[in-house]
Formats: sequence, C-alpha cells, structure tokens
Amino acid sequence: MNISSVTGKNWIYKKFDSSDVKNISEKYSLSEISSKLLSIRKEKIGNLDLFLNPKIKNLLPNPMNLKDMNEAIERTYKSIVNSDLIGIFGDYDVDGATSTALLAKYFLTIKQKIKTYIPERKTEGYGPTNKSFISLINDGAKLIFTVDCGTLSYEPIKTANNSNVDVIVLDHHQSDILLPNACAIINPNRHDDTSNLNYLCAAGVCFVFLVALNKKLRESKWFKNNNVNEPNMLNFLDLVSLGTVCDVVPLIGLNRAMVKQGLEILKKRSNLGLKTLFDLCKIESSPSIFDLGFKLGPRINAGGRVGNSSHGAELLISEDPQKVYQIAVGLDKSNSERKNIEMNLFKIVDSEIKKYHNYPVLVISGKNWHEGVIGIVASKIKDKYNKPTIIISLDGNNGKGSARSIVGFDIGSQIMKAVQLNILKKGGGHKMAGGFSVIEKNIPLFRDLLIKSYEKVFKNFIAEKNLYLDSLIAPSALNEDFYNEINLLAPFGSGNKEPTFMIENLKVLSTDIISNMHIKTLLLGMDGTSIKAYAWNGKGSVLENYLYKSKNKKINIAGNIRLNEWQGKKEVQFNIQDISEND
Repeated sequence: MNISSVTGKNWIYKKFDSSDVKNISEKYSLSEISSKLLSIRKEKIGNLDLFLNPKIKNLLPNPMNLKDMNEAIERTYKSIVNSDLIGIFGDYDVDGATSTALLAKYFLTIKQKIKTYIPERKTEGYGPTNKSFISLINDGAKLIFTVDCGTLSYEPIKTANNSNVDVIVLDHHQSDILLPNACAIINPNRHDDTSNLNYLCAAGVCFVFLVALNKKLRESKWFKNNNVNEPNMLNFLDLVSLGTVCDVVPLIGLNRAMVKQGLEILKKRSNLGLKTLFDLCKIESSPSIFDLGFKLGPRINAGGRVGNSSHGAELLISEDPQKVYQIAVGLDKSNSERKNIEMNLFKIVDSEIKKYHNYPVLVISGKNWHEGVIGIVASKIKDKYNKPTIIISLDGNNGKGSARSIVGFDIGSQIMKAVQLNILKKGGGHKMAGGFSVIEKNIPLFRDLLIKSYEKVFKNFIAEKNLYLDSLIAPSALNEDFYNEINLLAPFGSGNKEPTFMIENLKVLSTDIISNMHIKTLLLGMDGTSIKAYAWNGKGSVLENYLYKSKNKKINIAGNIRLNEWQGKKEVQFNIQDISEND
C-alpha cells in the first residue's frame, strides 16, 4: 500500500519475511513486532546473536590487523619507558575532542606527561600546521599524535621529522595514495588498509590503539614494574560512544558494541565534564543516543564553532570542578549563540536554493558566512532536499567550504579528486562529510565536477520521494512497555535507523509552537487514546501549516517514538516526520 503525504512523499511499507518473523520470535523469545523489525533489517544485521548482544570482547578484532599498528605501539612504548612528554593534536569537532580526551585521560591515568593542542577554526583551520607542531615541540613533546586529522599533513609531519620528533596519526579520513612520512598512520580508510574497520570514527580508532597499547604494557610487566594500576579500558567507552554517535558513522559491528556499552558507562557519570553537561542540560535519566547527538554533542562542538576551540577537549579532560563548570557554562552560551547564527544563515541559504533547485548537487556560496556553522547548515539543507550539499563562505576571493552527502555519494573521494585536479586548494573528508578551501572562480568547476560524478553514480537523478515504514501501530502502543520492546534493537543511528511507524485515523485537537522552533500537537485516536506528538524544527514547514488547518480533521502520522524522562516521570512521545490525509 502506497500513501501520498502532505510533503509529497510516498509512504511504502518495508518488506519482511513472515517465516523469518516466526523463527526469530521462537528462537529469541521476542515479540512479533520486534521480530518483524529484525526481519526487515536481516540483510544489514548479519549475525543476529551479536546484534542483540553486542559485546566488545566478541566484536573487537586483533588491533594488529590495522596497518602500522605495531610500529605505533612500539614507538609509544619507547616514549612511555623514557617518560617523554607526549603531544596530542586534535580536531575541534566532537570526534576530535573525544579522541584527544581519550588519549589524554589514558596517558594521565598511567602518569605520563602530555600537552594537547586544538587549533582555532577561524585563524588556523583544520589539521596540523608547521606552527602548531613547532609549538608542541617547543613545549617539550618528543612524540606527537594527531587524532581525527593528519592523514594528509605532509609538511607539518616533515617539520616534526626535521626536529627528530616522530608523529603517529590516528585518523579515519580518506587518504591519497602518497602518504606523509609519519612514524605510523593508523587509518582504516587509508588506501592500503585491509582491516575492514573503515566504519570507525577517530575515537573508535583511538580506542583500538589504546587496547593494543594497554596489552603491550601488561605483557611487558610495565604496570607492575612501575607500580601503576592497569586502566580498565571499558571505562573509556563513554568518550568513544559520544564521538561515534556525533560523527554519524554507522552503528554496526564494533561501533554498535562500543556505543551500547558506552551508554552503560555514561550512566555512571564518572567523567566530570560530561556529568557537568548532564546537569546543565537537565538530563536526569539514563542518557540516550538522542541526548548524545542533540544535547551533549552540539555543546561540545560549540567551542570550535563560535567560541574557544580547545574548550570541548578541556571539558572532557579536566578534573578541576570549578574549571569544568566555567567551561560547561561557556559552551552552553556558545551553543545558544551558534543556534541564532545558524538559524539566520539557514534562511539565507534556503532562499538561494531556488536558483539551483533542479541541480542534483547543491553548491551554494556567500560572502563572509560564519565558517563555524556552514557545516550544520549544509547538513540541514541536505536533510530538507535529500541532495548532497556544499556551502562555501567567501572571504575576498578565497573560500572555505563544508560538505554533507547522502548515502551512495562519497563526498570525501570527490573532494580528493578535486584537489588532485587543482580545482580545490586543499581538502579531505569521508563518505558523508568533508571540508576544503577553494578560490571563488573555481566554484563553478567544482559544482560541474560534482554533478557529473553524481550522475555517473546514480545514472538518472530522481529526488527521493519515498518514506519507508516499518509497521502500522495503534495509538495505545505509545507506552513504556512497547518502547522497551523496540529498544531491544537500539542503539539506533546511521546504519541502524530508528523504526518508522504509522498511526492512522487521528483527530487534531490542538497545535502549538514551542521554543520558537518546534511543533507540539495533541491528537486523539479512534480508541480514545490521546497522544502528544512533536515535529522538531517544524516551524515554518508544510507540517505546521497543515496541522493548524486540520483541527478536528482525521489524519495519519509517520515517525518515530521516543521516551521523555523529566523529574522522575516517563512519557512516550511520537516524533512526526510526515503527515497524510485520512481518506
């Protein structure tokens, strides 16, 4: 059955195998709805046992499968034995901040001296520079790690080598065939890596590295000989899960296990910075993927976008309550500022889209747009139009761009290609996101390259007009028991999408705007059940217009369910993605 919606999408039920549902239900003692959802996802899931019970110990491969891992372990071990000061250069986003904090917390736990360096986005840009490496070297670093960056940092690594300082790269961004002359480049997305861990973010790569390093220290009796307690590696999974969720990498395989177990560690609130953010965000309950991605992540990111770039990492590393509180309050303030800047820029960019509405790839540029928010705006435009989106901020003739892509179009490799063709000055990224610098006159060339590449990949461009539904449910299903059933498939995210449900024959009782951004509507089902539903960031959308005009009309809604916990009370809510008229 196909249903056409108010946003012009066709609602289509996903296919499943009835015999699968029965077999899964019997084997795992699961409800029919949970078994149905697993049947729908069967091809992507693979091993159902590991999916339903993801454990690090069952999913962690031999770290030595990663290229250059042995060289990195041996070189780091040498610095630890010599009590060298270790430099850590990180990116300013959440993945970079959590990766920096992960290494820093581990080294501090085993009583090693460290110095961290996070570049300022506006003045220094992405990745290491000669100046930043010289700064770390002048501070005494004998070994430098780069995390969530460094794969293409040829000149800075050469500078470090000239000072007899080795560099170890822990990254996940795509590489060129020619690699820098680093001591080790651990990157599952480098062209010659065969580990099949290319879905990891930088925090995941750092965790695997630390597991291997920890094993080396244990087997060499370093902990015993130096009277140092061996760290429990699982206690670092709060940082790994945060980086993994916020970098929107697929929640499959090892990622799924790290996030699921990481959420358990987050409950303990053992990281002072995260605990302070929890309190500031009034997260009283067990943290969820939503909390990580939409509450904690944006605040940690805010420093790199509109405030002090190092604040995110400092928040996650520091054990000083007063300092942590001051940083957390500053990040919260920066996040509010970021929201306002982002909202204004989104309106400007969205109005520009009409010039390019027939293009399969959107490349939009403007003078002095805030570089700290162009990535978020690109992501929102991409979500709205389901097209790869590139936004470029121009300062004179020079532009800095941020790209967000859709499944199936590898934007990282496209940026690399454009760099090789001298269309872009420099750049990099991964399949779903990237950044670059470009001169203004080359923007049309870059747009043409992307469109031609897109058309080759997808042959004939057709905008996505389908919304795929997992199941029809009754209004009365919005209860805690049903939520817990569905949550057996969590954590949800990229690679394991939240189930999309349809509820039909609902009467609109009231509609309000909350926080000047979101829509809240009260609906009544045929069975007399009233439900609260929300359309996040729905103000100004076709959904708002339709709901206000549909009071007392019968409608169908499609979306996800979420558990809201506040002051000890729990309430299951429905998040609206789309609406259709009830015939």
